[in-house]
Amino acid sequence: MEYRKFDNTYIVRLDPGEEILEQVKVLSLKEGIQLATVQGLGAVNDLTLGIFKPDEKKYYANSFQGYYEIVSLTGTVSTMDGEFYCHLHLSAGDATGHVVGGHLNKAVISATAELVVTVIPSTVDRAYSPEIGLNLLKF
Repeated sequence: MEYRKFDNTYIVRLDPGEEILEQVKVLSLKEGIQLATVQGLGAVNDLTLGIFKPDEKKYYANSFQGYYEIVSLTGTVSTMDGEFYCHLHLSAGDATGHVVGGHLNKAVISATAELVVTVIPSTVDRAYSPEIGLNLLKF
């Protein structure tokens, strides 16, 4: 990973073999980022995406291998109990144009990825909601 900071924004390049969530965490901890938005695109070849079923309060994972182009990567960095927390969603298309998407559990870069991390100069923590079954933003 390489990156450069411009005011409150980081432009990030990820390299082959790097995993998106791991690198967002490395950047956030190194730079002291506690609240930010994340956007990105790139190419991945090993990804796991989740879908949440509210009636069961449970995530189900789908794994994909092959050549995929990220058509959308979006989400947030925040904290939970004062510790790093990242919530990203990803959509990626294969060679036939079929797109898969969901909650990002894992995405390994095959060629490169470009991320834009925009820091919000504040903090918002999360707390588990037993009613919903998810870690929700807490205001």
